[in-house]
Amino acid sequence: MRSGAPSGRTRGHFLEKVKDDVTTTSHKTRIAVAGAGYIGQAHMDVALQSPTCTLTAIVDPAPGAAGIAAKAGVPLYASLDKLIAKDRPDGIVLATPNQLHVEHARICLAARVPMLLEKPIAPTVTEAQALADEAEQSGVAVLIGHHRAHSPIMARTKQVIDERRLGKLVAVMGSAGFFKPDRYYADAPWRREPGGGPILLNMIHEVHNLRMLCSDIVAVQVFASHATRGFPVEDTVAINLRFASGALGTFMLSDTAACPRSWEQTSQENKAYSTYPDEDCYVIAGTFGSLSVPTMRLKTYASAEDRSWWKPFDESIVPMTRDDPLAHQMEHFGRVARGEAAPIVSVRDGLQNLRITEAIVQAASTGKIIETV
Repeated sequence: MRSGAPSGRTRGHFLEKVKDDVTTTSHKTRIAVAGAGYIGQAHMDVALQSPTCTLTAIVDPAPGAAGIAAKAGVPLYASLDKLIAKDRPDGIVLATPNQLHVEHARICLAARVPMLLEKPIAPTVTEAQALADEAEQSGVAVLIGHHRAHSPIMARTKQVIDERRLGKLVAVMGSAGFFKPDRYYADAPWRREPGGGPILLNMIHEVHNLRMLCSDIVAVQVFASHATRGFPVEDTVAINLRFASGALGTFMLSDTAACPRSWEQTSQENKAYSTYPDEDCYVIAGTFGSLSVPTMRLKTYASAEDRSWWKPFDESIVPMTRDDPLAHQMEHFGRVARGEAAPIVSVRDGLQNLRITEAIVQAASTGKIIETV
């Protein structure tokens, strides 16, 4: 579910780089990209710069794709069938429109080609369930493109939690507040209608992050409003979450809030967005302390026996590195395609992320608590 925001790996950045010489790429994992839009071009960029993978083809029937393929120095195919018949790659990135995900994934499954399937896994949970069943029965490797799963920030945060430095998890407070300009809706009027709001376009990213850090989400409760823009679709959403671990969470989502507390504006991973290094988008709290992400400000009690709100915290910054998660995702996909690793974001993860996102929509429309397992 792509929000339509500009790609930070600057759309077309990869066009400045030509395909490596055959003598230096013959040992690399051969990757084709289907879909030459914003996210497809970002995948092409990291494939061209990868030390272990190389871009070998583009699949896209649109007229503009010819120029993209020519500048990248790779052949263009009008369909996946034609690519597989003539120049079968080691792996295929499916960055095609959401409504084509299932059809294109099934082509790859039938040809037994490992794939990186962009999120969402399918347009609906019913279709996603069927595809997940087929993928597991086939034994073909499928990595779902939740790229934040490959973020060094996320990895470091999870390490802190797994080391029990926060104690038993109690709560998480999250936010994705940002202001989408009027032209965002003028350029694509469908975004004003149900199915085009921030729940379905943006929240699926957060769902996977929260599941990674705090265990699975088992129930949701939601208030939604469209009071600011007045469109049929929501513009602001307050979400309550219950996790399998017993922790509870709150999440504030709004695409009309002039606020820098979103992953894009705090993580510094997507250079298209302005960055505010003093802001956080998650605060994760346990019985011994809390961690603010992505500033990585850690506050813990010095003594487990002497914890109290009257006592001061020990304060520190957890060291970590920042790097492009798309590049890390491509390296992981290369290992998956070579049979060296299992996908860290499986088809079942993709299915569950979509199921939870749909549950949030249902909770918003009904006012009920919706169980997700």
